Amino acid sequence: MKIPFRNIAKNLTGISTPVFGVSWQPTENELDVVRKLLVFLEDRRALYNPYDIEMPEYVDRSIIEIRLELTEILKNLDKDSGISPHLRAMRAACRKFLNQTTSRHRHSYYRRENADFFAALGKLRAIFGIQIAQLCVKYGVDIEEELATILPIPDDEK
Repeated sequence: MKIPFRNIAKNLTGISTPVFGVSWQPTENELDVVRKLLVFLEDRRALYNPYDIEMPEYVDRSIIEIRLELTEILKNLDKDSGISPHLRAMRAACRKFLNQTTSRHRHSYYRRENADFFAALGKLRAIFGIQIAQLCVKYGVDIEEELATILPIPDDEK
């Protein structure tokens, strides 16, 4: 089930993002790039699977694939593209995650040192959630429910 970008926009507070269709229209190329990126990320279970079923070695591979995809997209974008800062933030999060976690050998899922791995994965997911939410709102794109689980939590206290 798709989560409409308008629902995502309601949950973003304190983030300066122009809302699609209000005062700015994205180019068709940028809109197409965002759609393709989100379809790619919707299939990256490392971003949203429950932690208790994640296998560190498979997560590492997935994060490497995400980083490579982001780099390929960036190579083909105009240097002034509105998408670039979001992609660069996600790519930097991938690098940071891999730098923090891949130096350790993780042979057993339940080892104590995996706590650092899952903390780093949580940080990566948080950064991706913010960037994805901003892209969805900025470009008026809906996303699948599973990927939407990493979006910022709405502040229901008013």
